Amino acid sequence: MSLDQVRKDKKNKKRNRFIFRTIILAVLLAAVIFALVSNFQKDKSIYGVGDEAPDFQLTQVNKNNETETIRLSELRGKGVMLNFWATFCKPCEKEMPFMQELYPEYKEKGIEIVAVSLDATQLVIDNFIEKYGLTFPIPHDKSDRVRELYKIGPIPSTFFISPEGKIVDKVEGALTLEKLEDYLQKIEPK
Repeated sequence: MSLDQVRKDKKNKKRNRFIFRTIILAVLLAAVIFALVSNFQKDKSIYGVGDEAPDFQLTQVNKNNETETIRLSELRGKGVMLNFWATFCKPCEKEMPFMQELYPEYKEKGIEIVAVSLDATQLVIDNFIEKYGLTFPIPHDKSDRVRELYKIGPIPSTFFISPEGKIVDKVEGALTLEKLEDYLQKIEPK
């Protein structure tokens, strides 16, 4: 092999390495751009006071209510207390009896209490419902779809929604009987 041939081979190897590295860099750059665009396009809406409450549909766990599914948009015209809770949450457990105590009275006034369970299994929810004799609708968010839609962090978290479908108040943490009644009165249909 001549010296010129060796130089040509080296040049070809350098050029091939340069092309290979350029392709790898372009692929990595495309992956980063794709990740950024995908992340940017995700719904980052955080719903607050004055916003339209996003619609959802979930299956109820306690089917002794009149329907087996709850769709928020079907409750238009009623005030809605939308509560996110779990059986392992001690503050949630503390406020549930207050919700049950006020439910019959406020249901007659046009307010619906919907307590979305974030538990993993239905058996623990069933036991909890039976323990406290809960009669208001309790849908189960098995896939965390509604939890993510409403951007729920700490539980309990509660949204008070007007008959027109607007969020009137949002409360993170457990409610006392008195506070709960104050919030329910704010969303009572006129």
